[in-house]
Amino acid sequence: MMTRARPIAAAGGRGVEHPPDLGSREVPSRDGGRRLGRAFVFLWFVIGGIAHFVATETEVRLVPPYIPWPLAAVWVSGAFELLGAVGLLFLRTRRAAGIGLFVLTICVTPVHVYMLQRPDLFAVPYWALVLRLPLQVALLALIAWSTAPWLRAAEKNGSSKTS
Repeated sequence: MMTRARPIAAAGGRGVEHPPDLGSREVPSRDGGRRLGRAFVFLWFVIGGIAHFVATETEVRLVPPYIPWPLAAVWVSGAFELLGAVGLLFLRTRRAAGIGLFVLTICVTPVHVYMLQRPDLFAVPYWALVLRLPLQVALLALIAWSTAPWLRAAEKNGSSKTS
């Protein structure tokens, strides 16, 4: 059970609050969901990034024919996936990593569209190809939410309405 901040009489009782009375067992965990979200994003991009180097031939086949240098595109995107995932681990680099992974996720969208346009080339059920695009949007939302520094600041100030 979390307690609310109590106003104090100083400054006319306006705008000045005591921090909540937090007993040893009542420490709020506002960042728990965001931490779990970052863990999911981290694993998503670590596994995906490794796949770019372990299953390179498979990854190259996914690249639409209008993208130049498909092998380089696979290696570069895989490296950026791994760098972004590692960047999520450190507070100092988390925002930049989140922005980078968000942009990278948008940049690889042509792969999903291409696979949807040419399902005959891939051994993936059509329903899974259709589902990938809304899942891509959900992943973008999760990246933005779990790495947003303004949410962390709002939570510290107790003004977050997203918990």
